[in-house]
Amino acid sequence: MSFVYPHKNSNIKGKVLIIPVVSTANVAQLAVDVFIASFSLRRVASIDPKYFIPVVGAREDGEPGITTPCELFTNDNVNLAVIQQRSPVLKARKQEFVDSLFEYIKTSGASAVLFLSGVDVSNRTDSQMLTPTYQIQSGGTPLLASSPLRNLNSLPIPTYTTPIAQQPLAGDGKPPLIPFIPGGGLTRRILSSLPQGWQIPTAAILQFVLEGDNRADAQLLAAVVAKVLDSDSAITEWKHPTGWQQGLFGTPQEQTLYG
Repeated sequence: MSFVYPHKNSNIKGKVLIIPVVSTANVAQLAVDVFIASFSLRRVASIDPKYFIPVVGAREDGEPGITTPCELFTNDNVNLAVIQQRSPVLKARKQEFVDSLFEYIKTSGASAVLFLSGVDVSNRTDSQMLTPTYQIQSGGTPLLASSPLRNLNSLPIPTYTTPIAQQPLAGDGKPPLIPFIPGGGLTRRILSSLPQGWQIPTAAILQFVLEGDNRADAQLLAAVVAKVLDSDSAITEWKHPTGWQQGLFGTPQEQTLYG
């Protein structure tokens, strides 16, 4: 079976592919929602739903059809594409999904890949209080210096280190190459599963967050990503999806309940 089912031209060759990981506070998915709304991205394909907990829903702004668990968005006028994942990967299909994802990325012609993830803020150390945003540059990938992700080398985004002192060691007794990410979902598995000889620049941006109303956190993460990709100049005002206006964090309580 195919990993991607196109609805229209789904060519992303030469584009940076942004992929959110289901993680703490869903901040990565919310940041991608902000990207979709602000850059007027359009759904061009659906990802095979067999990997995900089943979910369907209405599409944004009354567009025809249904929303599926995972979809690909892009726009001919921008040099980026995003995958929006709306439900977690099934436990029995985690590695199968990761392997299929990398196979799709390799054949897509994407110029770089940037994963987004939330991290549980309750595990943050004192030294990590200065900024909520961190990065991981994966070993075994091309250097970022001449890639679309080159700004990760110059922007003040520290390299992420795990706040958890006790973590499983690698087979040689050394700390793993990818640090433990509390609340990071599949982020560590993904970054640890890069195929041998991977030729596409790959990195991750992580943000410490607390569960709650995370719209501001999502906009901050989106702004950081835009800065990394030199796309911030194209945004005069960040937009939120219309779907956020009702039901995102529950409907308002009836005020007469409080006298």
